[in-house]
Parts: sequence; C-alpha cells; structure tokens
Amino acid sequence: MKLTLKQLQVFLALAQDQNTAIAARALNLSQSAVSAALNTLEQHYDVQLFDRVGKRLVLNKLGHDLRLEAQQILVSAETLEANLAGFKDYGHIRIGASFTIANHLAINFYTDYLSVFPQAQIDLVSGNSPEIIRRLTNFEVDLAMVEAKQDSTAVNFEPWVEDELVAFCSATHPLARIGTLTDGDLVQQRWILRERDSGARQLFDRTFKSMLSEMPIYLEFRHNEQIKKAVEAGLGIGCLSEKVLAANFESGSLVPLRLPSDFSLRRQFYLATLQEQYLSPGASHWLSLCADSISRADP
Repeated sequence: MKLTLKQLQVFLALAQDQNTAIAARALNLSQSAVSAALNTLEQHYDVQLFDRVGKRLVLNKLGHDLRLEAQQILVSAETLEANLAGFKDYGHIRIGASFTIANHLAINFYTDYLSVFPQAQIDLVSGNSPEIIRRLTNFEVDLAMVEAKQDSTAVNFEPWVEDELVAFCSATHPLARIGTLTDGDLVQQRWILRERDSGARQLFDRTFKSMLSEMPIYLEFRHNEQIKKAVEAGLGIGCLSEKVLAANFESGSLVPLRLPSDFSLRRQFYLATLQEQYLSPGASHWLSLCADSISRADP
C-alpha cells in the first residue's frame, strides 16, 4: 500500500486551512514537506484534489468526495493508536450550537456529562444555524444542535425538541395592556428581529411571507440580548424563542403578544451529525443525554 497516514493528515489539514503555510504550522512540518506530501499523493494516483486559486488550495469535487472517508480513516487510526497506547478517553468534545440552544439548553447537559467524563473539556461554539452546519461539515465540531435544517446531503438531522417563537413588547408599550396583535398591528408596528440567516428569522419570514413586504423591519441583531434590550427601550416589538424570553416574562420587563389565529410560529430543533460519521464515546453520550431529555419531558 502506497497511501500513508501522513499524506491523509496533510490532505485534511490543507482541506481545512486552504494554505500550505498554515497547514504546515498546524502539523509542525515545513511548508516544503507539506507540498511534497500532497504532490506525491496526487501524482501517484494521477489525480488532482485541489484547484489552485492564487495562494489558496480549494477542494475540487473529487477532494470533497474523499474528505469524509479520509477523516474516518484517520480517526480510526488514531483510535487504534490510542487503544494500543492504553489511552483513556477523557470525553473531550466539540459541540456547535445555535445561539438560543447554546445559551438556554446546552448548559443543562453539562452536569450529567461531566459525571461520566469528569476530566472532559467541553468546547461549545455558538453561531447561527448555517454557520454551525458549516463548522460541522468542515470537521470543526463533533456534533451540532441547531434551530433549523440546512440544505446539506452530508448531514443527518434528527428531530429533537420543539420550540415556539413569541412576539413581545416592553411593559410600557401601548400593546402591553392589550396583549394581542391584530393583522393591522403586524404591518404597522416596527419589528426588531434576528439576522436573516438565523433559524428564528427564517421561520418568521416564512410565516409572514404574504405580508412581509409591508412589515417595517426596523432593526436586525445577531444576538438575542440585543433584541430584548432594544424592545425594552421602546424601539419596537420583537419575536424570539419562548426559551429566551421566559425569565423576562416572569419578571414583567417584557410582555408576550398573541398572534392572530391564522399564524403559528412553532418549530423543531435538530441534532445534526455527519452522515456515516464515526462518533466518539463522548459524542455518543452527549447525543444520548439529549435524547433522554425528550423522554423526561414527555408526560
């Protein structure tokens, strides 16, 4: 067999960094050694895995097709080496989560996870759903917890928990005394919403598609707290997850607004993994904790 694990390491590092100098630093190799390993791999099999775009190396279709398989081979080799060396799996895990899930749900699993893997390092990365799925497909996280499915044949999406977006206003807003939005209010009130790529915003836009062009979208923010502060300041009304707003509703600083009966903002959260991906014991246990949380919540 001519193929070496070092060649696979170089290939995967270049696939992620798209630059020989950066990949060389990551692998603790010289830049010339990285270039030589890639050239040897491509020349031996008479293939080209990257398109050369300036100083960048961009995966072509063949490179994309081989990347997951190469990753699985390398993970299997590392697992075998660790087992041979008597390595103990400490359960280190990298999790990607949408902002709402990262801030209000993921933390609920830390205690149970660390009771099984007490020395584990949990690296929680937050972002909007498309960003997190990009990180998953780029092997930057081991699993993902997202608010919306994305268009990716490489990812398996498992339905997880349900959620609902709620319209809301400040306690001093005139609508706070009424508690209900009319069709007229939908197009007259200034809306303060998440950015367009977020799962919450995608659902909002789909739900109000027929009147969206008439609705004044006054401000857009990437983070939920910014939206809540802007609404509290009386700049407009907002729409966020019930999980984000629960404490504010309880304190009375924000007030929920019922939508007209024709509209529903219920949605599904998802657990996402790469198709045919090898899952470490830690990743498998985290997913089990998420699944168990559903059964505990069922009456």
